[in-house]
Amino acid sequence: MDARLQLRVQRYGWDAAALHYHASWADQLRPAHDLLLHMADIKAGQSVVETACGSGLVTLRLAEAVGADGFVLATDLSQGMIDDLTERLGRTEKTHVKADRMAVEILDLPDGSFDAAICALGLMYTPDPAAAVSEMARVTSAGGVVAANVWGERRNCGWADVFPIVDAHVASEVCPMFFGTGMPGVLRQIFEDAGLEQVTEHRHRETLVFQTETEILDAVLLGGPVALAVKRFSEPVWDEVRHAFLTSVADFRNCDGSYGIPGEFVTVRGVRALH
Repeated sequence: MDARLQLRVQRYGWDAAALHYHASWADQLRPAHDLLLHMADIKAGQSVVETACGSGLVTLRLAEAVGADGFVLATDLSQGMIDDLTERLGRTEKTHVKADRMAVEILDLPDGSFDAAICALGLMYTPDPAAAVSEMARVTSAGGVVAANVWGERRNCGWADVFPIVDAHVASEVCPMFFGTGMPGVLRQIFEDAGLEQVTEHRHRETLVFQTETEILDAVLLGGPVALAVKRFSEPVWDEVRHAFLTSVADFRNCDGSYGIPGEFVTVRGVRALH
């Protein structure tokens, strides 16, 4: 797919998902976010740019880490996500955080203007992950940290059948690219090719717990990467897709009706060269 068309699909897709994303994924993604923040080791007083920030699941935690003397710029391609985050920030006293719509591949920011650059589970959606990481490195000052994580291999993510299920009705244009950065060594190589040093990679598996059928449907179908396609479904097609997806995760259903869905994540950290 043409890169510009892919970006448009992503922008409007996440606009569609914005109403469901934050509540649906906050608990499930917390272990992945915990590791990303641990590896990034953000300090009080630092300035941080976050790309593909979504609704702010990591943004708010970055704001706590840098404190009132620091600064966080949260960027995302989706205006819906930026609006959601802006409203969320408005209910806090965190005046040291700004949200701005910006594509990760083209950051309208000066070279070396931040102490660190973070991307939580966003690189899977860009048509050019290498350009995205290079931009993150460019805007990070010498000695600064660049850190990102992505979903891992498709075979290790129990919800992954959602892509062919949805694509059988409306092309989501996400599946061909989604798991590419999660293949062994791929994200690490992207970091090294961007000129980052001291690159470390950590691959880990987690169980994503959803208490009810409604919770997992809201997260994966309405609050995830196929949300734009799902918006185009008629009621009969929605019923068919919902049934097919629940069948695909039936083996992960517990006796109490909850679901424990396996997921894999890859987290990579690098340092901007001093020279």
